[in-house]
Amino acid sequence: MENMILALGWLGVFAPLALGAVGSIIGCSRAGQAAIGAMLETESGYGRFIGVSAMPSSQVIYGIVVTLTFGGAINPESAAGIFGIGVLVGLALMASAIYQGYACASSISVSKSKPEVFGISLAPAAVVEGFAVFAFVFALVLLGTVTGGGG
Repeated sequence: MENMILALGWLGVFAPLALGAVGSIIGCSRAGQAAIGAMLETESGYGRFIGVSAMPSSQVIYGIVVTLTFGGAINPESAAGIFGIGVLVGLALMASAIYQGYACASSISVSKSKPEVFGISLAPAAVVEGFAVFAFVFALVLLGTVTGGGG
């Protein structure tokens, strides 16, 4: 039974990285497709489209940090808590990256015909990023409660 608990704990350790990566792949792909489409319809500004299409990649970075932080805390007493926190934070990072990709794609799409709104059109993508940051910070804070204040 202890091995099963530890296995679930390890799943929780790696979930933020894996799920954050899946979300970043989907989000960057969606935004990248919009960037490529915008390049066909505009004469300049390609760099900004590519830069915006990379925005959803930040969620995998948060997942890496959470995974590296959680890995040192795994033991039979903390495994269940790490499983719960890790899987839920991983799902939040994944959803955030996917939907940030949609927001970035919309920003790219609108700035094709109205380049003057490019900066302000990124506001929804920044709001979505904020939720990933919340999940990231709460994961690190909650790790202290699961491990008894350490981490």
